[in-house]
Amino acid sequence: MKIDKYIAYSGYSSRRKACDLIDEKRVVVNGKIATFSTKIKEDDVVLIDGELLKIKPFLPTFIVYNKPKGIICTTEKISGNIIDTINHPQKIYPIGRLDKDSEGLILLTNQGELIDKIANAAHGHEKEYIVTLNFPVRQQFINDITDGIKIHGEITKPCKAFIEPNTKRIFRIILTQGLNRQIRRMCNAFDYQVLKLQRIRVMNISLDKLKIGEWRDLTENEVKQIMSQLN
Repeated sequence: MKIDKYIAYSGYSSRRKACDLIDEKRVVVNGKIATFSTKIKEDDVVLIDGELLKIKPFLPTFIVYNKPKGIICTTEKISGNIIDTINHPQKIYPIGRLDKDSEGLILLTNQGELIDKIANAAHGHEKEYIVTLNFPVRQQFINDITDGIKIHGEITKPCKAFIEPNTKRIFRIILTQGLNRQIRRMCNAFDYQVLKLQRIRVMNISLDKLKIGEWRDLTENEVKQIMSQLN
């Protein structure tokens, strides 16, 4: 097993983060600095930043969490981080991000090889949001963001968007892209301010009746559907 996959399998980090650790020469195998071609055998000794990497008893974990506003999607040991907030017995990692001021659905797993396959915008997986603005939503705004607009030098990909029935200031948007604070920046480009931003779906996983601050394991059927889409 190659070293980056081994680190992800151990639960220490995602595979992408493992690659960063290797690139930064922080991984040592049997006394030698690891490279991306290093392969691990059963009796090899792996150190990260001088500490022994141990394989913990591994229970495949895949959960959905309804993130409250104010929680930060990071594994860093800072106040309000998502990992300490959930306090799951397995070492899990968020799949992608929701900014601190947003709320709603985020997936977490200890299967590092799945994180990039789901989170990377290059794979085009759908993410659905409900957005509340400070002013009534104009249809021209919906038309423009659906086609794609320029924000900070980048053109957003075409998306689906529509005004929520029987509302004036709420719209729904489905993205396959993941630019930093994309929805807020799209709205700001038309002089709107986002009052509430909630993600309600990623791929086939929806919030449904999951209350804010709660999490649950994905069902076997939900996992099968995700794996089918990834393959």
